[in-house]
Amino acid sequence: MDLSINPFSSGTRLRDMIRAIRACKTAAEERAVVRRECAAIRAAIGGNDQDYRHRNMAKLMFIHMLGYPTHFGQMECLKLIAAAGFPEKRIGYLGLTLLLDERQEVLMLVTNSLKQDLNHSNQFIVGLALCALGNICSAEMARDLAPEVERLLKTRDPNTKKKAALCSIRIVRKVPDLAENFMGPAASLLKEKHHGVLISVVQLCTELCKASGEALEYLRKHCVDGLVRILRDVSNSSYAPEYDIAGITDPFLHIRVLRLMRTLGQGDADCSEYVNDILAQVATKTESNKNAGNAILYECVETIMGIEATSGLRVLAINILGRFLSNRDNNIRYVALNMLMKAMAVDTQAVQRHRATILECVKDADVSIRKRALELIYILVNDTNVKPLTKELVDYLEVSDEDFKEDLTAKICSIVEKFSQDKLWYLEQMLKVLSLAGNFVKDDVWHALIVLISNASELQGYSVRSLYKALQACGTQESLVRVSVWCIGEYGEMLVNNISMLDVEEPITVTESDAVDAVELALKRYSVDVTTRAMCLVALLKLSSRFPPTSERIQEIVVQNKGNAVLELQQRSIEFNSIIQRHQSIKSSLLERMPILDEASYLLKRAASSQATVSSTKSAPAATPGGPLKLPNGVTKPPPAPLADLLDLSSDDSPATTSGPTTEPSDFLKDLLGIDLIGSSAAGGAASASADILDLLSIGSFPVQNGPPTTSNLISPGHGVTKHAPGTPQVTDLLDGLSSNTPLPDVNTAYPSITAFQSASLKITFNFKKQPGKPQETTVHASFTNLTSATLTDFMFQAAVPKFIQLSLDPASSSTLPASGNGSVTQSLSVTNSQHGQKPLAMRIRISYKVNGEDRLEQGQISNFPAGL
Repeated sequence: MDLSINPFSSGTRLRDMIRAIRACKTAAEERAVVRRECAAIRAAIGGNDQDYRHRNMAKLMFIHMLGYPTHFGQMECLKLIAAAGFPEKRIGYLGLTLLLDERQEVLMLVTNSLKQDLNHSNQFIVGLALCALGNICSAEMARDLAPEVERLLKTRDPNTKKKAALCSIRIVRKVPDLAENFMGPAASLLKEKHHGVLISVVQLCTELCKASGEALEYLRKHCVDGLVRILRDVSNSSYAPEYDIAGITDPFLHIRVLRLMRTLGQGDADCSEYVNDILAQVATKTESNKNAGNAILYECVETIMGIEATSGLRVLAINILGRFLSNRDNNIRYVALNMLMKAMAVDTQAVQRHRATILECVKDADVSIRKRALELIYILVNDTNVKPLTKELVDYLEVSDEDFKEDLTAKICSIVEKFSQDKLWYLEQMLKVLSLAGNFVKDDVWHALIVLISNASELQGYSVRSLYKALQACGTQESLVRVSVWCIGEYGEMLVNNISMLDVEEPITVTESDAVDAVELALKRYSVDVTTRAMCLVALLKLSSRFPPTSERIQEIVVQNKGNAVLELQQRSIEFNSIIQRHQSIKSSLLERMPILDEASYLLKRAASSQATVSSTKSAPAATPGGPLKLPNGVTKPPPAPLADLLDLSSDDSPATTSGPTTEPSDFLKDLLGIDLIGSSAAGGAASASADILDLLSIGSFPVQNGPPTTSNLISPGHGVTKHAPGTPQVTDLLDGLSSNTPLPDVNTAYPSITAFQSASLKITFNFKKQPGKPQETTVHASFTNLTSATLTDFMFQAAVPKFIQLSLDPASSSTLPASGNGSVTQSLSVTNSQHGQKPLAMRIRISYKVNGEDRLEQGQISNFPAGL
């Protein structure tokens, strides 16, 4: 054949084909070259071309590595394996391992050839067969060829024994029942001198221990002596060029033997006692100035920690890890920190000795080392060292990187809460954290701080003065501002009059105007954060009662928010202004201090909520009463807790409440005004106060009944409707005091769509539909549109209705709202009005979402439902 006419004939050399493929400028050219070459190879296969079969197979392997299909050449592999010569067999077995795997049916045809080659007189052909079997052996082949491999373990040639041991590992993995066949040969091979054979056999013994408990017990009895001898000989051997790495003889054999010792000694006291001496020798004699020596030392430490070692040996191992922490190599320090975390379960006291070094690692430049060291410090903290360790961490918090502050802050807060020995120390540490990293403090942390302050009456004066001073110095920390504003609103008179001074304090001069200035500054500074501004408005309202001379100024500040685009702030401003201006008679009772929240109950619920949230994250179970809600639109959040009422804010991060009667129930009026009507006045004064409140809110007069108000329903998707007992005494609230003269509509009436809610970022439209014959039931189709240029994620819609209405929400169509109105999210609501024709629909809504990872919350009231619903 003229090669100049057909350069891609089967006679083309492999290097010429590779050169032609590399010369291609585009993928199309490469495919054309491969296609022509594959066509030539197919033609050669069809013509049974024996002269160039090995060359064609080499080309096919290269084409296979490029990612092109080569299945048509599989049978050529078998033909080459069946050939008599070594070169053909070598290409055939290489093609077999590359082009086939154990799932191919063609592989069954090669079993007989493998058996013949395993019994071949040429050791190199035997080696080819062992390599191929070790790579592609299936369970059926393992059972058929195990006797030949077992026999080859006893041959005299070390290379054959090494390959047979590696092939045995594959067989044991495929068929663990065959492990008993290899136990005896493996134990006897540990007497070999050839390091290649020893490494292979040690690995085989390790695999046998994993595969069979019987093999594990057998090797414990027959192999420990051999392993100790191997480790001693390698450790004490003189310089051997063929095995030397950085002055250490065969560190790979060291490590393999140490791992097998760990497997054999785990849970076996006798075996562990036998290897203690050699482990101590390796740990003390191995040099740690080279990477190979460090690898051996690390494996030795891990073996000591994994077996039943003596306490002295464990201390030696932990001291080695302490030396690792002083190493310049980041990888060595990282693995040392990981190993010390494991060692905490074995010997805490020995790890405590290296506390100072670990603390320095928290300040390391490498972020992975910082995080791992911080986790280890967190485990090391106990009642005796909590104060010095906390001081070190707080001091570092001031200079740490912004990226690391969130993790560091979370750990410090957790340590302080877990090990606080007295409330004053807890308060001081939390004030430092809020001042240094208040923007990184989670909501539940400052919630807990407020709960503690409300319970510690002797520290309330100290708290408000300390927070005021911190606010003047660090007014940019969000959580600090929130706690400070809340405390100034509650305990403003303590701040101005220096009430409840502690011995460690010095008196400060703060006027009533100064306190109002601080809250006003926070209100202006946090113009974006709705939660902080809402808390500032509540604080100002309370200060108007505590400092009557400042009422006019506070009223001017509050009025500035009457035109705010955020409905929540606008509503608060209007109502608070009405209280200051028109309702002086009830203001003092409305604005009394918040009732003390049961601290033990709150902490218990918070812990239960955290555990339930972690559990739901791992297993995602269905929502159950008292646990976290698995909302259909993909957002898992616990229901709001009493703390939300304490703060006059709904918080998705508050702990879950239990379903049952509470001593301080909340209703919409309480949530709206941030007040508590229970116990605020005597029974005689309650009637007039309630009447004034109804007049304030422009809701018709209703008879006031004795007893506490009942709780309205706040419904989330996936929740049932709360049923209230009939005849429960109640105070008319925002949604239950509306006009009752609505005419009964015709069932076929078409109801117009309404814009239920609209803010600067969100628009909600309601469409209505009724079923014939069911005038009380209405299906509301809500459509949510994003008016901003940023995508809203973790979107969740909640609604609350009066007691005479039942409400259920279907899952939302998505938890993500596209930006700029490019698409919308829909959700259906089923409403049943039990007083249809007497009272119209009314609803309060709450929408939570995230913008660029920041939580946002919007609330509003819908009172523009079409007549007749």
